[in-house]
Parts: sequence; structure tokens; C-alpha cells
Amino acid sequence: MTLSLYAVAAVGHLSRISLGVSDEFAEVLGRHTGFKQTVVYGGENYDKQRDAVAAGTDILMGTPGRLIDYFKQHVFDLKALDVMVLDEADRMFDMGFIADVRFLMRRMPHPTERLNMLFSATLSYRVMELSYEHMNNAQFVRIEPDKVTVDRVRQFLYLPATNEKIALLVGLLRQLEAHRTMVFVNTKRVAEDVEAYLKGNGFNAAVLSGDVPQNKRLRLLKEFTEGQLPILVTTDVASRGLHIPDVSHVINFDLPQDAEDYVHRIGRTARAGAEGDAISFACEEYSFSLPDIERYIGHAIPREPLEAGLLAELQPPARRERYQAHPQRRHEGRRRESSRGDSRRRRR
Repeated sequence: MTLSLYAVAAVGHLSRISLGVSDEFAEVLGRHTGFKQTVVYGGENYDKQRDAVAAGTDILMGTPGRLIDYFKQHVFDLKALDVMVLDEADRMFDMGFIADVRFLMRRMPHPTERLNMLFSATLSYRVMELSYEHMNNAQFVRIEPDKVTVDRVRQFLYLPATNEKIALLVGLLRQLEAHRTMVFVNTKRVAEDVEAYLKGNGFNAAVLSGDVPQNKRLRLLKEFTEGQLPILVTTDVASRGLHIPDVSHVINFDLPQDAEDYVHRIGRTARAGAEGDAISFACEEYSFSLPDIERYIGHAIPREPLEAGLLAELQPPARRERYQAHPQRRHEGRRRESSRGDSRRRRR
């Protein structure tokens, strides 16, 4: 099968494709063009997605691993490709997918024979190299905000010890009028600890991290967006690419280690003209990131006093929910490792 009519391959990473962008993509393009669109990504029914691609499509949108799987099985080919879109190029490097992206690009028509569009929040040297390698005299379009952070985000900083952070989080949540809160952490282990303590102290919270099964991930985002889940504890998997309306508070339980991630995190609130609060904890483990963050945003984050009344008396954490990875996800992981091994051998 070839991509027919107006052939487009849109390649993105999982959080962008599976957590809402594909729906926006289909809504806008489908309504105005009538093109048939197919979305493929890991964690969902493999054979059902394969059959949908095999039936023919005009616009194929997917994550690199799933696209390569179907390509190697000759479910589709790239000879008729007219347009290539690469979304979140910088994140492709960060997440280790760039070898897969290059595998696909090298099997597309020559860059002069297709329209190429590359979107990236940052234009690093690696992204620039990719554009020179696989695009045809690319024209650069930069959309620069007037300010790195918007004025509608009220920023606050507390300086707790690491062992005070849970008590401070619970104390703040009891005082704030927070109807939809995102709590950002740096690791899955801390996310699970925070979730357990929040549940043990009377809050409805859930964890969103990179290895949460896909069906659960979609369910959690739906519940959070619709207001059924008031607190989402998440790693940086949710710091980009998602538009969740009416997030009243963003709390950096852990300061990010990259200054740009701070901006992406607090940008989850105060969207579409609304206002919001961004509260950060600078503990002894992550406070070393603070100078870089303040240098990047161009101002110091206002400090708030850590009063004793803010530290809540904690109840024991709730028992953690344990889940097993879906057998299909484990199978895909083995297939991905095999695919990467093949690509490394080809590069040699």
C-alpha cells in the first residue's frame, strides 16, 4: 500500500500523539479537507491499527517505533509521500528516538521532492543538523514570545528541606482554592510517594508518568480535564504539548534540572487569557537549578516565608496501586530493542 492522494507522514513522540494532538489534527484537517487520517502509536491494539493503515489512508500520523514496525512489514511504503511533518524534534533527541526518525527519512523521496515541516520548541545544534540533512533549503520561522513567562502566572518559591516537602505540599493544598492542580516531580518514584501521601491525607490524586499504560494514561487525562480528578502528579511527560484548560495551580515539588522545563511546566496554567499560580519548592537536592532558572526567565522568583503553620500534620501514606505492564507493551519493547539493534548494525 502507498499513501495515496495527498500523502502526509506526521511523526511525533507518544505524549503529543496519544494525549490529544491527534484529535485536534483530525478535527481541523478532516473538517476542511475530507482526507482520511490514521493514527498509530504504542500501547493500543496493534492489529487494529495495522488493518487501518493497510486499508489505505491520506494522512498517516504516528510514533517512530510503530511506523517502522508497519513499514518493515510492507503495510505501507513511503514512495508516494508528498509531505513530511516532524513534531517536537528536540524531544525526539531527548527521548532517544532520533535514529528511528532518520531511518524513516532516509526511505522517503528526496527532500526536493517533498514538502518538509519540522517543529521544535528549541533549535539546538542537533535539530539544525537534522534540518540541513533532510530538508531542502529550509526557511526558518521563529515565533518569539514577548516574555519567556507570561505576566498572568503568579510565581512563588518556598525553601523547604527535602523531608519537609510532603508536609508543605499537603498544607498548601489545604489552604489554596485549587480546583485543578498539576504537581511536577523529577522521577517516577517520587511521583508514587507523593500520590500515596496525598491519598493518605484525603486528596484525590493520580500519577502520570512515561510508563503508565496507555489506556490508563488517556483515562487519567480525561478525568483531569473534566474535573473528576483534581490533582495530577506528573513527570515532564505532561510539561509539553498538552492543552488542559483551567489549570489553576502548578506546583514544582521538585525544581526541574533544565531551565526551559521550568517554563514549560508553569505554562500549563494561565492559558487562553486565564490566570494561575506556579509554586516551586527549592530543596537542598534541586536548589542548584535555581540560578539557571532565574537567569533564563530574567528575574528572581519571589520567595515566600516557610511558616510553621504551613507544614501539615501528616497521616500515613495510602497503600500504593501496583500494575503490570501490558503484555503487548512488553512485546513491543523487545521489538523496539531489536529494531534499534538493526539500525545500529546498518549504520556501521
